[in-house]
Amino acid sequence: MRVRFLFRRLALVAGLLGASLLPGHAQEPQINIMTGSPTGTYIQFGRDMQGLMSQCGKQMGVVESAGALENFLAVRQRRFTQFGIVQNDVLEYMQTFAGQDPVVARTIRGVRIAFPLYDEEVHILATRDIPDFSALGGKRVGIGNENSGTFLTSSLMLSLAGLKPSETRTLGPQEGLAALKAGEVDAFIYVAGAPASLYAEGEIDPAKFHLLPIRNETLRSVYTPKTLPANTYPFQTEPLDLVAVKAVLMTFEYDMRGNAYHRAACEAVSDLSSLILTRIDDLKANGHPKWKDVDLSAIPPGWDIGACVNRGIAPDYVANCTAPVPAASTGSDAESDANAAYRRSICEVMGC
Repeated sequence: MRVRFLFRRLALVAGLLGASLLPGHAQEPQINIMTGSPTGTYIQFGRDMQGLMSQCGKQMGVVESAGALENFLAVRQRRFTQFGIVQNDVLEYMQTFAGQDPVVARTIRGVRIAFPLYDEEVHILATRDIPDFSALGGKRVGIGNENSGTFLTSSLMLSLAGLKPSETRTLGPQEGLAALKAGEVDAFIYVAGAPASLYAEGEIDPAKFHLLPIRNETLRSVYTPKTLPANTYPFQTEPLDLVAVKAVLMTFEYDMRGNAYHRAACEAVSDLSSLILTRIDDLKANGHPKWKDVDLSAIPPGWDIGACVNRGIAPDYVANCTAPVPAASTGSDAESDANAAYRRSICEVMGC
């Protein structure tokens, strides 16, 4: 599959060039989170986490990116990049091929879960003559930037549904909207947590364009069925059936007993983990609306929670802050020790 070869190529380049491939230098913040496009939900979540760290007297950079594939590789390769937001189907895809491909296996080694986040809706904006997702065969479709989770999700969904567009174009969300308005594509796919500012602020004419319902039974069995409430966007006046994929905050398995870089990175991971857990009610009240949907117990199968995360959410851990933080508001049957420890800490704070 095309996405497998893309990921393998990216992984090989990252492995050969290391940190020089992905910028990260001393003049930048020494704590960073890889997010996505400026119109997406990832970057807004990143800014909310940046605010938490700022309350703790720590500077954290919010880095724009092409999306989930780039973010995953950056956590593995980019210096001073302790966090990246990734889609769960990207994780499942990599787990599937890790046993068959040593490059993929080497690339995912050491990458860990920090927190499961929210469901991201698959938005497909199209011309009015296209009634639904199943009518995309023979059409010109934007499928996201090559380094994005949207690209992988789009490719998988079209393949699973047996649809063959007449042309697929690798377009980011803003480029996709511009191409649609210019008549250069018939539809474009964008995976983002609703409400996504691209659609809320994009001046979309409801007489010409609409979001496509996704009712394909195969897709609704593989992904999470969702209903987008009416008036989520100004041009969308009726409820809409579609599918969604989970967004996950990823990190790396830093060694607190290792060198100075590992110790500092682990402390950053522990501090942000502690702040997210103890300030989750504040995030749900004042952050992006998708914080209300975050279920910290929904660990993706096949992946472990990072040791530095578990260190930070332990009941006796206190974030190493240089500024005061407001007082906090008070898987599988064979679960790993790391994930079991994570669940115990979550339950102590939030109840189970």
